[in-house]
Amino acid sequence: MKKVFVMGLGLSAVFAMTSCKSSESAYKKAYEKAKQQQVVAAEQEPVQTQTTTNTQVQVTPVTPTTTTSTDVNTVTVQSEKVTVVAGNGLKAYSVVCGSFSLKANAEGLQKTLTNAGYSAQIAYNGEKNMYRVVASTFDNKAAAVQSRDVLRATYPDAWLLMSK
Repeated sequence: MKKVFVMGLGLSAVFAMTSCKSSESAYKKAYEKAKQQQVVAAEQEPVQTQTTTNTQVQVTPVTPTTTTSTDVNTVTVQSEKVTVVAGNGLKAYSVVCGSFSLKANAEGLQKTLTNAGYSAQIAYNGEKNMYRVVASTFDNKAAAVQSRDVLRATYPDAWLLMSK
């Protein structure tokens, strides 16, 4: 009885394996048909020549040269205790273009500003656990306000930071 059962199981397995075999010739025919359509389509398309030119673009930093109508005395300045994480160091007044809780995001904006010609820096506020991306830093408030006004064309939420 065991022998009959094992032989029946073996025959069933062999039959199942041979009946599910894919037809290689069907795949080959479909491949050849697709290849012919590709060749016909290539012959029907007009030949296009493409010329490329390499141009170099020089990015220069935007420096404010005109006087602003903003009253320097009425501009609010946020005072925070920050430490410089990446950059040369902060002066009395800094223009902040972005604040991030993740350092990687701050580094991305710093790279964008550096590519635009700014000497961007990253300052960390430990109390708020925020990374501040500083586009420019100045000794006097008037120059910082002027720079902030120029940067607000691209970064509308730019604000002034006075480091403690």
